[in-house]
Amino acid sequence: MSAATKMSAAPISATEASNGMELFLHQVLAGLATGGIYACMALAIVMIYQAIDSLNFAQGEMAMFSTFIAWQLIQWGLPYWVAFFATIGISFAAGVAIERIVFKPLRDAPLLSHIVVFIALFAILNSLAGFIWDFSIKSFPSPFGSRPLFGGLVSMHDAGMVFVTVILMLLLFVFFRYTRIGLAMRATAANPDSARLVGIRVGWMVALGWGMAAAIGAVAGMLIAPIVFLEPNMMLSILLYGFAAAVVGGLNSPLGAVVGGFTVGVIENLAGTFIPYIGRELKLTIALALIVAVLTLKPSGLFGKTIVHRV
Repeated sequence: MSAATKMSAAPISATEASNGMELFLHQVLAGLATGGIYACMALAIVMIYQAIDSLNFAQGEMAMFSTFIAWQLIQWGLPYWVAFFATIGISFAAGVAIERIVFKPLRDAPLLSHIVVFIALFAILNSLAGFIWDFSIKSFPSPFGSRPLFGGLVSMHDAGMVFVTVILMLLLFVFFRYTRIGLAMRATAANPDSARLVGIRVGWMVALGWGMAAAIGAVAGMLIAPIVFLEPNMMLSILLYGFAAAVVGGLNSPLGAVVGGFTVGVIENLAGTFIPYIGRELKLTIALALIVAVLTLKPSGLFGKTIVHRV
C-alpha cells in the first residue's frame, strides 16, 4: 500500500471531528437565522399569491423601500424600535394603497397584465429609492448587537432574527386562527365567491392581505439590512430565496412558506460550506435548483394542496 493510500485511510482525529461538528452546527444555526428572513419573504409572497393568484415580483423592492424609510426615521433621531414599528405601520398602509389604487382595477385583467405591473412597480421603487437616497451602500443598525453566542456559533443579531421571526409567525397563527378578520381572510383565500355570499367584504380582505404582506416584507428588510447593508438592490437575491422557499413549502400554504424558508436557509449554508466548488459564488444557484427540482417532482410543494378544477 502506498504512503498516499495510508494517509487517506488514516482515521480522523478527535480534534478534526470536533471542529467539523462545530462548523456544521454553526452553519445550521446561521442557516436558521437567514432562513427566518426567507420565511418572512415567502410568507408575504404566499399571502399575495392567495389574494390575486399571481406572484409579486416587486415584493423585495417593497421591503427595500420600507427599510430605507426606517433608516431615514433613525437618521432623524427616532429610537430604533419606534422607527421599526412606525415603518411596519407605514408599510401596511402603503400595501393597502397599492392594492386599492393599482391592482383593484386590474382584478379581472389577464395574468400577463399583473406581471407587467409588478415589473413596473419593481423598476419604479428601485429607481425611486436610488433617486431619494442614492445608490451608495449604507450601514443599518442592529438592535441586538453582534456579540457572539454559544461559543461563537452564532451572533446576537442572528439569534435576534430567529426570535423576531418566530414571534411574528406565532402572532400570525393566532391572528388567522382566532380572530374574525383572520378567519374572513382565510375564507376569502380559500373561496372568494362563497365568502362573498356570506357577507365577507372580499375586496377589503384582499387589501388587508396586501398590507400584511408589505408589513411582513418590511420586517424582513429591516432584519437583513445589518448583514447585507442597505442599498437599492439589497433584496434581489433575498427575493429569489423567498420564491424558492414559497415553492418548496407550497404557494397556497403559509405554514409551508415558513418551513420552506428555514429549509432553504439551512440547505444553502450547508451546501455552500461542504459541497466542493459551490462556495459563496454559487449559493444562489441552490435556490434556483430547488425551485426547478420541486416544480418537477411535486409542483404543489411539500405542504401545498393540488387544486382540482371541474371542466
